[in-house]
Amino acid sequence: MPKFEATRRVAHTPEQMFDLVADVEKYPEFLPLCERLAVRSRKERDGRTVLVADMSIGYKAIRETFTTQVLLKPDERIIDVKYIDGPFKYLSNIWGFEPATDGCFVRFFIDYEFKSRILATVMGTMFDRAFRMFAEAFEKRADVIYGTN
Repeated sequence: MPKFEATRRVAHTPEQMFDLVADVEKYPEFLPLCERLAVRSRKERDGRTVLVADMSIGYKAIRETFTTQVLLKPDERIIDVKYIDGPFKYLSNIWGFEPATDGCFVRFFIDYEFKSRILATVMGTMFDRAFRMFAEAFEKRADVIYGTN
């Protein structure tokens, strides 16, 4: 039942960071372990967007694909990810973006458990390390996209 939570202050606006995290199709370009991401569907209603996406992750010889529902709430500056199918018993991921002087606070939370003990043993340590690098990866990506101040 691993959980990881991090808050980072970045030199970009909440809207910029929201847009960057919401652009899930670009994840394979910069996100650790992410080899492929395909959006199956996209629906918009009442200022919110719901995506269903397949993400393929890999580490050494192991490859897994899982499906999530991604709820984009731009007015609240929240991205809520729910697990649908794949190698996990469950997965919940929430992003929040709060204004700060000269930028914003990016809050990242993930809670998950693999179905297989073997997969948990093999991938668990790498997943933990990758999640710790996620916030930094998004911050570096924002610097590339939006520039540094």
